[in-house]
Amino acid sequence: MLQVRNLSKRYDAEPVFAHVDMDVAPGEFVAIVGESGVGKSTMLNCLAGLDTVSEGSVTVRDTDITKLDDQAQALFRRQHLGFVFQAFHVLPHLDVASNVGLPLMLLGKPDEARVQEALQAVGLGELGSRLPQQLSGGQLQRVAIARALIHKPALILADEPTGNLDPETAEKVMKVLVDQTRSHGTACVMVTHSQAAASQADRVLCLTRTGLRNAG
Repeated sequence: MLQVRNLSKRYDAEPVFAHVDMDVAPGEFVAIVGESGVGKSTMLNCLAGLDTVSEGSVTVRDTDITKLDDQAQALFRRQHLGFVFQAFHVLPHLDVASNVGLPLMLLGKPDEARVQEALQAVGLGELGSRLPQQLSGGQLQRVAIARALIHKPALILADEPTGNLDPETAEKVMKVLVDQTRSHGTACVMVTHSQAAASQADRVLCLTRTGLRNAG
């Protein structure tokens, strides 16, 4: 589902990371760890086409997104990628159901039944009419997970999805993210500082300046 080859990123002459190779299969959950400042979030942005790469390729569902122009990349993200972030990024003026259904609306394919199914799957079936400010942090992160999966993306990219949560809530959210990713057959790449979150992945890789290695 995801194939990364010789991916490198530099700012001017300063390398952020280099020679990253990675394959992620459908339904596989991969965690990436590494020291602060090594470029984990930058790499995630490169995988999404949100940041330009200095070298290498990122292929999702047989499409090398590094060869697409900005407009084509944006359309590809809308159709095939899902995002889960530490800060949730829900829209405060929309209710929970509208937030979850937003990717379908952007694709011109609204589907209230699918939204309700997605909310039920993450344990929020009765909260669709609530506004985000009426939910806890853990509930908001589950909204973000449901929204990320609603359009059945090929790849989920998660950036510190439990960073703002207490340990008990983080564990529950990780279970939802892992279970939902696998049940949808979606590849997932998560960057995290949390060893507890990383331990729930199928593989844990460590990012260094010179590439990715197994974290053991």
